[in-house]
Amino acid sequence: MKKKITKAIFPVAGLGTRFLPATKSVPKEIMTLVDRPLIQYAIDEARAAGIKEFIFITSRGKGALEDYFDEAPQLEQALRKKGKTELLEELQSTNMESGAIAYIRQHKALGLGHAVWCARRLIANEPFAVILPDDVIAAEKSCLQQMVEAYEESPGCMVAAMEVPADQASSYGVLDVKEDMGSLVSVNGMVEKPEAGKAPSNLAVIGRYILTPDVLRSLNKKQVGAGGEIQLTDAIANEIAEGRPVHGFRFSGQRFDCGTKAGFLQASVSFGLNRPDLRDDLLGYIQNIVSTQKAAE
Repeated sequence: MKKKITKAIFPVAGLGTRFLPATKSVPKEIMTLVDRPLIQYAIDEARAAGIKEFIFITSRGKGALEDYFDEAPQLEQALRKKGKTELLEELQSTNMESGAIAYIRQHKALGLGHAVWCARRLIANEPFAVILPDDVIAAEKSCLQQMVEAYEESPGCMVAAMEVPADQASSYGVLDVKEDMGSLVSVNGMVEKPEAGKAPSNLAVIGRYILTPDVLRSLNKKQVGAGGEIQLTDAIANEIAEGRPVHGFRFSGQRFDCGTKAGFLQASVSFGLNRPDLRDDLLGYIQNIVSTQKAAE
């Protein structure tokens, strides 16, 4: 009987140096898009896909991230007294049940593959998901839910993929496509950050994965790859070498790279415009800025 995907790993140990000085005291993962932190979008996506156990790979200085998912009795009591029922319900929706979240420290920044390897004892012998909170994906059906449904039809490792301009391929892990079946592609191999002009395709790997326990066994070898780090891409590529299936999945939705300032700002504007309570004011402001700039030209 095929096991369901009920566990997800969230690698959140990074220092967030691109967002200094803000990340000097605030973990990047709880920086907010409109009124929700990045990590909340990732958690909501995982819940929609049927994830029940959430494994956070953290590091020193991430205490605020852990506190975010805890109950806030004083705040809840204050909202209850003031009759702010909707706000109270929204606040309580961020609480996680005792035992649903596990926190594991990654003591050294040895790469994404190492971060995933840190969770090996909690994963045991089950397939699992990996979600990178930097990649925020706006979609009618959550990206991970789309992948879980595809996985049920096509077992094995699966990575989210999207087409990128050729001159940007060197910033990603890129798929070497064996057979293109539309939303699903079978994969010959994966190349992490290929040299300019040498990418095997323009299908880039995005921060959503469904992986088998075999990947953890590959990561046990702790082989160092690109950038002197233990690369998750290399462990997935080893699955192909061993004759096990690996698929890329073209998801439906818009991806924002919130690991960059520009991507974070773009996501903030897009999510703001999708909010009925904010859209008119924000759109009016943007239109005013554009018209002012055109007049200045």
